[in-house]
Amino acid sequence: MGTSTVELADSFAKDVRLSGDTLSLDLADGRTVSVPLDWYPRLLHATEEERGNWLLFGQGMGIHWPDLDEDISVEVILLGKPSGESQASFQKWLSSRKSL
Repeated sequence: MGTSTVELADSFAKDVRLSGDTLSLDLADGRTVSVPLDWYPRLLHATEEERGNWLLFGQGMGIHWPDLDEDISVEVILLGKPSGESQASFQKWLSSRKSL
């Protein structure tokens, strides 16, 4: 049986796009990768303005959304891993937004 590996060399984000249901990254090596937005509940529940306020960190190794206190690494996306945030933590964050 063969195994598959994810190439991480030169896997740095150059641009980030969010649609109604997708998070897409343009990588330095020319690839574009997309994942379902519902993998990242904070992004899913964010306003368009909050989603658009992102910063690359670590020379493109990850994306930070300051308004959402959300960080996602390119490696996690390439490995196909959804958010590791606990349901309790997410619910606490979501409840705090209702008071805004």
